[in-house]
Amino acid sequence: MAEGQFVTYLRVSTARQGRSGLGIEAQRKAVTDHLNGGNWTLIAEYVETESGKRGDRPELAKALQVCRIHGATLLIAKADRLSRNVAFIATLMESGVPFVAADMPHASRFEWHIRASIAEQETRDISARTKAALAAAKARGVKLGGDRGNLSQVQRQGSAAGSTVIRQQASRRANDLVPIVSEIRASGVTSVRGIAKALNDRGIPTPRGKAWAPQSVANLLERIGA
Repeated sequence: MAEGQFVTYLRVSTARQGRSGLGIEAQRKAVTDHLNGGNWTLIAEYVETESGKRGDRPELAKALQVCRIHGATLLIAKADRLSRNVAFIATLMESGVPFVAADMPHASRFEWHIRASIAEQETRDISARTKAALAAAKARGVKLGGDRGNLSQVQRQGSAAGSTVIRQQASRRANDLVPIVSEIRASGVTSVRGIAKALNDRGIPTPRGKAWAPQSVANLLERIGA
C-alpha cells in the first residue's frame, strides 16, 4: 500500500492526445490504482504535452519543485516511457526527488539501471578527479608511484566535490521556498517564529524532513538573502 505524499506526472506526446485525453486517462488510472489503500496524500497532478525527444519539460520542473517543497515522491504511470528518454532520466536523477513508477513500484530493472548509471558516473568522476590531481601533483614535482604522500590531497579534493553538490542542492531547495516565504511575509507574518509556524501548518518540511524552528527559518532567510 502507498504511504506518504505524492505528486503525479503524466505525459502525452502530441497536442491531439492532450486535447482528447487519449493516454492520460490510462495513466491516471495506473497511478490511482497504485495509490489505492494506505495512508497517502496526493498534493498535485501535472500533465505534460510534448515530444519524448525534447529535454525541456516545464511541467516536470514544476512537479519536481513541489516535490522538493513538500518532501513528496514523484509518481509516474509507466516506467517504460521513461527508459527510452535519457534526458528525462537524467533530470530525475539530478533533481534529488524520490520517484516511483506505478507499474514497477518495487526493486526493478529500471531502478537498477538508475543505480548503475549513478555508480558508473561517480566512478568516472572520481577517476577524472584523481587523474587530474595526480597530474597536477606530478607537474609540481611530487614523487608518484610508491610514495602515497599525496593521497590525502586527492581524497580532500573528492570530498570537496561532494560538498559542492550538497551546497547546490541546499541552494536549490532554498530557492524553491522563496515564493512561499514571500507569500507568508506578505500576509503580515514577519517573525522567524511566525514563519516557522506557517511553514509547518502548510505541511512543508525542512530540507532534512523535520519541522521548522525559528533558527532553521533564520538560516533559510540568510541563505536566500531575505
